[in-house]
Amino acid sequence: MFTGIIAATGQVSRIQNIGGDWRVTIKSEVLDFSGVQTGDSIAVSGVCLTALAIEQHQFSADVSRETLDCTTLRNWREGELVNLELALQPQSRLGGHIVSGHVDGVGELLSRAPDGRSERLVLRVPPALARYIAHKGSVCLDGVSLTVNEVNGNEFGVNIIPHTFDKTTLHQYHSGRKVNVEVDVIARYLERLLTGKADTAQGLTLEQLARAGFANT
Repeated sequence: MFTGIIAATGQVSRIQNIGGDWRVTIKSEVLDFSGVQTGDSIAVSGVCLTALAIEQHQFSADVSRETLDCTTLRNWREGELVNLELALQPQSRLGGHIVSGHVDGVGELLSRAPDGRSERLVLRVPPALARYIAHKGSVCLDGVSLTVNEVNGNEFGVNIIPHTFDKTTLHQYHSGRKVNVEVDVIARYLERLLTGKADTAQGLTLEQLARAGFANT
């Protein structure tokens, strides 16, 4: 699990095509991977990857066809700037929100404009993901935990403060940029509880939520 608080940026230093899958090598002069063990998880621009061949300032990871199909990794080139976050430890502060590193889909940046000292970004996501994005809710873009400012159909806006803008890859984004999107895991599980599945569960009803004090009827 992750928090969406980026520790540092790094670069894709090598991409190998091995039998249709990829092995990528990620390098960061800022982040120290000495404490990472083989098999540990590292979020790379929002995608949870398993660390292999670990050195002090770099590691490699295998990328499956599924990940290439469902994320922006398929567009990576050597030299690509990426966001990096090590897996959450039990004693760590949860500074962002709960992030799994399992990308739900790819969104597109529609516009970027100054807003005081911040930057305002407007993005569009596939309609199937839009229902999970709520005003003042959380969303993860390329591994960065952000608060949703407004929602209009399958478009939404976020505000990027100067620190986040400078310390992540967001400063290089322009209209048309594709981004990895992970919606709030709580929203996904709540929908599953509410809808259920006819052959396996009845689902959670609003009446049940009301009895438990979580909703008004």
